[in-house]
Amino acid sequence: MPLYLDCNATTPIEPQVRDKIIHYLDVEYGNAASRTHTWGTSAKQAVQKARAQVAQVIDVKAEEVIFTSGATESNNLAILGLEAFGSKTGKKHIVSTTIEHKAVLEPIDVLAQKGFEVTLVSPDETGRVKLEDIQAALREDTMLVSVMQANNETGVLQPISDLAEMLMNHEAFFHVDAAQGFGKEMKSLTHKRIDLISISGHKIFGPKGIGALVTKRRGFKKLPLTPLMFGGGHERGLRPGTLPVHLIVGLGEASDLAIKNHVSRQEKCMKYRERVLEALNSLNPQINGDKENILPHVLNLSFPAINSEAAIVALKDIISFSNGSACTSQSYELSHVLVAMGLTETRIKNALRISWCHMSEHPDWNDVVNRLSKLS
Repeated sequence: MPLYLDCNATTPIEPQVRDKIIHYLDVEYGNAASRTHTWGTSAKQAVQKARAQVAQVIDVKAEEVIFTSGATESNNLAILGLEAFGSKTGKKHIVSTTIEHKAVLEPIDVLAQKGFEVTLVSPDETGRVKLEDIQAALREDTMLVSVMQANNETGVLQPISDLAEMLMNHEAFFHVDAAQGFGKEMKSLTHKRIDLISISGHKIFGPKGIGALVTKRRGFKKLPLTPLMFGGGHERGLRPGTLPVHLIVGLGEASDLAIKNHVSRQEKCMKYRERVLEALNSLNPQINGDKENILPHVLNLSFPAINSEAAIVALKDIISFSNGSACTSQSYELSHVLVAMGLTETRIKNALRISWCHMSEHPDWNDVVNRLSKLS
């Protein structure tokens, strides 16, 4: 198999996380909703521990963590779950950005088709949205502001803490899609003004099929979310169905490891980044996105005169990487993120995303450079 360098799409699983998952599949496999025996009690305790582990990463209460199937479901619940509130109160305006993941943009579009007004703010050429542009988009009837923590294609971090401060004087709910940044960029998500946070397990070295939506209280009031599915009182009535204890425990363990190993992981990823840039320097890469406000484990690069599809084919037996979001990679449309940044069509068609982690090894970069050089 070629070396895997597509960690923004999904990450390898930590060995400690795998061991926990297997244990709750093979040994303690009880249903957390079973209240009449020890198996159910044990499963419930495991879920409660995992809930606390997830909460600790972003300094929220354990009961504010709602388990879902992943960040996509969390985004849908956060956005579509506010429809009834918006319709009832007349607050039917939404502010978001043009660089959001489709799991945010498409639910917002569903509300737009139902009469909600939407303002999408574009970033500057660095891939960051400006605080003043979000502020200018706010209205008295703005119900929701939804801005991602880190972009999945460029790794660029958005000014979440500044946005949270700016919203202190506005009643709009603030939702952050933290699929890419949870457990990696630790500070911004702890801001108390953020109301809703979407989390994914398989982006932080945990299992696929599990995530969470953090739903904070405002004082003593619960957020006015309406469930999208029905069939039981699980997860505070917001998400019915038997809890996948093994996946939840895996997410909890991954969250715990993210706290314990944050500094060492960051250091390893920064060193990896330096080596990648040094190795590819002779090809004169253009970095797409802010060079300072960015996650340390991702690079979005364009090489002059080297088409991204041709590059992926030329290197397919050495490294596995991508030219955009894994969720839209089956199509050959131009990246909506890079288009929103105002890049030229040629630069967008030449763009490649390389993303690694603390467990990644290096390929033979000389071979990589030699193969790419033959394409220009």
